[in-house]
Order: sequence, then structure tokens, then C-alpha cells
Amino acid sequence: MKASVIGATGFAGAELLRLLDGHPEAEISYITSESSTGENIATMYPHLKGRIEKELTSMEDLNKIADASDVIFIALPHGHAMKIAKTLKNKDVKIIDLGGDYRFKDVKVFEEWYKTTHEDPDTKAVYGLTELYRDQVKGTNLVANPGCYTTCSILSLVPLIKAGLIETKGIVVDAKSGTTGAGRGLKLGSLYCSVNENFHAYGVANHRHTPEIEQVYSEFAGEPVIIQFTPHLLPVDRGILATCYAQLKPGVTEQQVADAFTNMYKDEYFIRLRGLGACPEIKDVRASNYVDIGWSLDKRTGKIIVMSVLDNLVKGAAGQAVQNMNVMFGLEENTGLKHMPIYP
Repeated sequence: MKASVIGATGFAGAELLRLLDGHPEAEISYITSESSTGENIATMYPHLKGRIEKELTSMEDLNKIADASDVIFIALPHGHAMKIAKTLKNKDVKIIDLGGDYRFKDVKVFEEWYKTTHEDPDTKAVYGLTELYRDQVKGTNLVANPGCYTTCSILSLVPLIKAGLIETKGIVVDAKSGTTGAGRGLKLGSLYCSVNENFHAYGVANHRHTPEIEQVYSEFAGEPVIIQFTPHLLPVDRGILATCYAQLKPGVTEQQVADAFTNMYKDEYFIRLRGLGACPEIKDVRASNYVDIGWSLDKRTGKIIVMSVLDNLVKGAAGQAVQNMNVMFGLEENTGLKHMPIYP
């Protein structure tokens, strides 16, 4: 498969290149950057030296890129993918958008939370959380790759929601992200002196991933679900840790909880159930496409606390995109993604 990456110089784009280089069925075709056109990607990212020595091009001629590609990854901020996908609508090329443009069933929700008018409102994509929507991913040409916070949070509670074991009111998601989640651009809050020996919340009560999580929870609950979502910035490079709190329904047992997770994820290669009492750590999944999930039941409060971790650049972005690509092209889902986590 010939794969092109639009926006290859961001953290997610560079991670895509790393994964595609090691993919036995993929060949990198075009890589683009509007700010660094003409430069060699290995000059910007020396870790690619001797492996990917390609010149960054402009995406001005999208048709040329599409004609030379079987799949195009769009690793750009929101607002760009809708224009690209609209332009290439009649091309025989699959598109995987790592941004937020096509993640919502209701375009009005996107416009409300992203403060942007959608330029391609009639085009519908499949939400690319493969563990939940595998069959739909198989048959589509446009995938909306989920966000990192959302992937962690959704996979944590959907088994319990689907099994009817928790109340849908009062769900709290308390999540933390490494600094690469903020992107590669220069931002005061991402500078070393701002992040080092520091820890803080942001986007309180208005983070854009909130309605994305609610959309999937609501689908599996069969009713509208409103959550409290608070993200935090960790002074680390990579990782997402989501701690999710929900009220158990009366009489729910530890075995029922364990069965709900096992029934849903027993055949999922990338989900590792750590079980009751386990507290997964972000180092357990670093540089891998795994999601580790553990949980505890608080008998005093009647709540369940589910903890999950993933690498925000892999399962939270590039790895998930490659996983979706594999499914779209009928390959084994873990092709090119069997890396063990690195430790320490």
C-alpha cells in the first residue's frame, strides 16, 4: 500500500512515519509540510536518518498526491481535513483523519465545540475506534481517528455501560496527558520551564474531547449521557492516564464487572486487562499500541474506579491510525504494530 502523510512534521505525523517504515505492507509515498516544504524530513527529525530520507512537499496538488496513494493520513489540526476530504471525494483513495473534523455524527456539535463552520457537512465518516466499530471501519473510505483522551476514556467504561452495570449519571473522567498531546508548535504552557516540576488542569468544563466521549457513551447506553471531564498536563513526553469514576447499580458484584470487561475485550490484541486492584502506569505502554485497564470497587461509596493508560502518540494517534488502515485493507489488525512497550 502506498501511504502519504499530510502534515508529516508534527509529533503524530513523525510517529506515523516511524510506524509506516516498519510496516511490511506499506510504502511511504508523499509527505507534506506547508511550513517546511523542500526540506528533508531527516534533517528535522534526525532519528529518521538512514531510514526515511524524503523531501517534504506542499499539499497544493492534492490530486497528484491522491493518484500516487492508496491511503492518505491527515495529521493536521482541525479545520483542514474537511477541505482535503471534500476535494478528494471522487478519488479512489482511503483517508484517515487524525483530527476532529469528522468525529461527530451531528455537525452542529462539532461547530459548537470547535468554533468552526464545517465545510463538508454531508460527508459521514466511521469513528475509528476499531475495538468498537471494526465492521464499519472495514467498509469505509473515510475514518475519523479518535482522540487520545477519548480512546482511553471510552474503552474504560463502555463495557460497564453496555452491560448495564453503572449509572449513566454522575460519571467523572479525570485524565492526564503528556506534553506531546499539545502538539509541536511553540506554546508558553508547553515550554520546559512551564512544564517541569509542574502539574495542572486545563480546559476545565469545556474541553473539546468531552462531547466525543459523551457521543459514544450515549450510543452504548441508549440514552443521553453527560459526563464531567477534566484533563491535566503531566510533565512527561508521552502517555495518557484516565481515571474514570461511576456509580455501580445496586447488587453489582466484582465478578459481573470482570465478566463485562472480559466479554468485550477477550479477543482484542491491543487491550490488556490488568484486572481488579491493578493501577496501570503510563510506562507500561510507552511507544506501543497497547491499552492497559485496571479497576477497583469502593464498597464504602458504591463506586467503581477504572484506570486506563495508553501512549497518546501511538494508540492515541498514529498507531490507532495504522490499526485502522490495516482493517480497511483487510490485513491482520496488528500488522506493523506488534512492538512491545519500551521500559524504562
